[in-house]
Amino acid sequence: MAAVLIAETRLFLREPGSLFWILAFPVVLLVILGFVPAFKEAQDDLGGRRVIDLYVPISVLLAMIMAGLQAMPPVLTAYRERGILRRMSTTPVRPSAILAAQITLHGVAALGSALLVIGAGRLAYGVPLPGQLPGYILALLLAVATVLAMGATICALSRTTKAATAVGSVAYLAMMFTAGVWVPVQAMPDTLRRIVEITPFGAASQALDQAASGHWPSWAYLGIVALWTALLGFTASRVFRWQ
Repeated sequence: MAAVLIAETRLFLREPGSLFWILAFPVVLLVILGFVPAFKEAQDDLGGRRVIDLYVPISVLLAMIMAGLQAMPPVLTAYRERGILRRMSTTPVRPSAILAAQITLHGVAALGSALLVIGAGRLAYGVPLPGQLPGYILALLLAVATVLAMGATICALSRTTKAATAVGSVAYLAMMFTAGVWVPVQAMPDTLRRIVEITPFGAASQALDQAASGHWPSWAYLGIVALWTALLGFTASRVFRWQ
């Protein structure tokens, strides 16, 4: 397993596109948004907070969505499509080692990006650090688990790399919306917000925002994210094929 992880890490580091979109793009987006003067002004309808404050947890989720839905599925699907997983099944190294290595790599990359975003928000715009750190970490880990389970499900359902890329792109755009990239969940109309809050990243966005504000995230939001993780993980495990 260690040898597979090392080998996959080397291959991952040779993909500057994935590294940019996972690690750098969320930070770049946050910095660009910070250039909008209105986003740095406290707003009464946001409880005295600024729009830029809301976009820190949103940018954190953006990195996860990119890692789980855009970067990971094409890699695993290509391995299966080219018969690499089938050939590995005849060796002492099991195909599941590659799956575990890819999940680990993209999970670590997403968490690393989260640290970069939080640090950039703090240093560039004075965004407070998460006030409820244990709750923030819990919500963060659940969100990572959800997106990786979703990525694994896309791999399981897609027979070719092109299909995985297409499905991943559609899911990516949908999850970006529910995470609040275009309109923060807190600023959505009531009906739309209630619908978005039952999606994995709508609930994760709210949980992270609550923890960032110093409150323990709602168990309802955490439960929604955990339920999506369990459902997607179960689906992926049932339909995933090594060849």
